[in-house]
Amino acid sequence: MSVWDQLVGQEQAVVQLRKAAASELPPHAWLFTGPPGSGRSTAARALAAALLCEKPDPAERGCGECKSCRTAMSGAHADVTNFATENVQIKIEEARDLVVKAQDRPAVGRWRVMIVEDADRMPERTSNVLLKAIEEPPPHTIWLLCAPSPVDVLVTIRSRCRAITLKVPTAEEVAELLGRRDGVDPETAEQAARLAQGHIGIARRLALYPEAKARREDVVRLPLGLGGISSAVAAADRLISTAEAEATADAEERNDQEKADLLVTLGAPESGRVPPTIKAAVRRLEEDQKRRAKRIQVDTLDRFLIDLSTFYRDVLTLQLKTGSRLVNHHLERELSDYALNSSAERTLEQIDTINLTRRRISTNVSPRLAFEAMAASLILRH
Repeated sequence: MSVWDQLVGQEQAVVQLRKAAASELPPHAWLFTGPPGSGRSTAARALAAALLCEKPDPAERGCGECKSCRTAMSGAHADVTNFATENVQIKIEEARDLVVKAQDRPAVGRWRVMIVEDADRMPERTSNVLLKAIEEPPPHTIWLLCAPSPVDVLVTIRSRCRAITLKVPTAEEVAELLGRRDGVDPETAEQAARLAQGHIGIARRLALYPEAKARREDVVRLPLGLGGISSAVAAADRLISTAEAEATADAEERNDQEKADLLVTLGAPESGRVPPTIKAAVRRLEEDQKRRAKRIQVDTLDRFLIDLSTFYRDVLTLQLKTGSRLVNHHLERELSDYALNSSAERTLEQIDTINLTRRRISTNVSPRLAFEAMAASLILRH
């Protein structure tokens, strides 16, 4: 299976990427954009693999079989730097490290490839650090940036990049990939792809992990249990607690080990007074870990809100009699009853409330207060 087979429903993009991989002088900077789940980072890794592919025939680059293709796709290739931040923003120090790394000559391949996921998380100062390196990179370096849309990246950077716009694949295309790549049975694959609305990563989790599917079901059924303020507050608390638990579980797995590794790297004494420089490094690590936990919590809550919005999207579909297929088809009876007891105007208000909550939790607003206010606003008024 070639590296291009991973890019589901992206035929136009694949044509451009194949042409670039076969070229002896491909563009030195690329910007991959598209909605969540469209496969931005997968497309970037596929291009990196094809650029480093060992096939002598340029038309066959991206074979997916040679060592370079396999290691580039897995993130283990010596000439591919794949940077993905776990913090709310990419720090200026991290950008400077990338610029220094980009100066290295390739170790085994033709190119030094720098992949920057979440390039939209770079504030302007950080973007300016990368700008010079992207404007005038070494002749052997290629930059691959990923972001939801071009406007999320500083205009001076995106103007110097070759743009690749990806789309959300259809449920049928995602289901086919789950069956071919992960061995998921057709019925499960079809349901997971529909519930994920074409998001490949989420569809895979829903198909392979029953607990992920159960958690989504709990979120989508939330409106059916909102009988009053007390139930609304309880529902909001349940979702917040779930997100906090996810962030805590991730921290427990990694934080202690990261701190131990840092102390070994810095040569911290086993006993006695710890030097101020080591204390400062430990404090910076702990601050990074707190930011990472916050991002995990916010990302989890945002996914909850996206799943919740599908309930009201289905209700609106029934109220307007559009004939579109329901995302939550298995809840058709409950959705129909809910639609009869509300109006399209009220449903649109509820969708706006969810979107407002998504914007609020991305700021410094307390997620718990934002969710409680949202749940109270979603109570069905008779």
